[in-house]
Amino acid sequence: MELYPTIEKSDLESIKIFQESKLKELLIYLKSNSPFYQKLFNENKIDINEIKTLEDLTKIPTTSKNDIQANNQDFFCVPQSEIVDYSTTSGTLGDPVTFGLSDKDLERLAYNEAISFACAGIQKGDVVQMITTIDKRFMAGLAYFLGLRKMGASVVRMGPGIPELQWDSIFRYKPKYLITVPSFLLKMIDYAEKHGIDYKNSSVYGAVCIGEGLKNQDFTDNILSQKIKERWNIQLFSTYASTEMSTAFTECEFQIGGHHHPELIITEILDENENPVKEGESGELTITTLGVEAIPLLRFKTGDLVKAHYEPCKCGRNTMRLGPVLGRKQQMIKYKGTTLYPPAMNDIMNDFGNVSCYQIVIKSDEIGLDEIIIKLSTDNETENFVDEVRDHFRAKLRVSPKIEVLDFDVLSKNVFNPNSRKPINFIDLRN
Repeated sequence: MELYPTIEKSDLESIKIFQESKLKELLIYLKSNSPFYQKLFNENKIDINEIKTLEDLTKIPTTSKNDIQANNQDFFCVPQSEIVDYSTTSGTLGDPVTFGLSDKDLERLAYNEAISFACAGIQKGDVVQMITTIDKRFMAGLAYFLGLRKMGASVVRMGPGIPELQWDSIFRYKPKYLITVPSFLLKMIDYAEKHGIDYKNSSVYGAVCIGEGLKNQDFTDNILSQKIKERWNIQLFSTYASTEMSTAFTECEFQIGGHHHPELIITEILDENENPVKEGESGELTITTLGVEAIPLLRFKTGDLVKAHYEPCKCGRNTMRLGPVLGRKQQMIKYKGTTLYPPAMNDIMNDFGNVSCYQIVIKSDEIGLDEIIIKLSTDNETENFVDEVRDHFRAKLRVSPKIEVLDFDVLSKNVFNPNSRKPINFIDLRN
């Protein structure tokens, strides 16, 4: 397969013309197959024949995660019998959002990951160790596996955690690349130093890093990236993706933003009023998927605030590049690769009848990553109960927060503040 698609080397005008033809195909497909978009077109009196250019997209209302959550089934464009894989992503309103993929969608996903990994320098024949889960309804792990297989790399499916086993695999199979949440690399280094493992002379050349940022806005290394590289001199490649996009933006060897794959996705960066921002300004990434069969999305607002970079890259690709995510719309939390929202966490806490009050605190830890602390008071102060709360979080949201049990008199003063109309169940202490 072509791991350096011709369209990515094309001039910007050719890329735009190509995307506009793909957009027309998508609009026809949505009008024929998507109950949600059929209704949206009718209610807003949108004639899809009038949407001829990328600029015309602004005539169509945006779609949010709340829309998908409230109308999940109406987004499916194929019958259930054609869905070969189900994934879920956390929802803003509590319940997860279901995404189905057809056989064709899995092919597209594999293609996306193959060209994204090629961007980071992975080649046919390289051994790649996946330190990520491939189950629990996550799309990412499956996508990585399919992409590596498609490009002819060898995969070591290690899964997350257990530094001892990771090192065993590294010295046994000699992977050139790891795919991991970057903060886990620090745990691996700690383990290696404690157990006399000569990690600096391993086969590992680089890590494709998911779920956590590695760069500042000027593409210099952030604290997390610096801490890893100070101890282990390997290449770290950023990548940005989401279940809804089924598309990744991955850095090339020059590491100045994740490259856009124009054959897979149309991007807009919008301000608060949903107008396109000026070049060089940041806004909310809004995407339109191309070539997705089961749940294609049109002008979907991701909630992520980003800046696009258009100056040519030395790698020869002429595509736009996305800088690191600046922040999150409202109170979105990115925790170890999972996107979370406070209402979903409130729902989980409300599942426990014997919690008299609670407060969810989000703060940045010493390496700049989001940390979740659940402060609660309960008449059941056993260790089992704390484990039960943690397990419930893990089951529902796939994260494991820190839990602190406090006396009701102490905690209730913070939660039921007389100056607040509502209980203060969520505090965001990040910058």
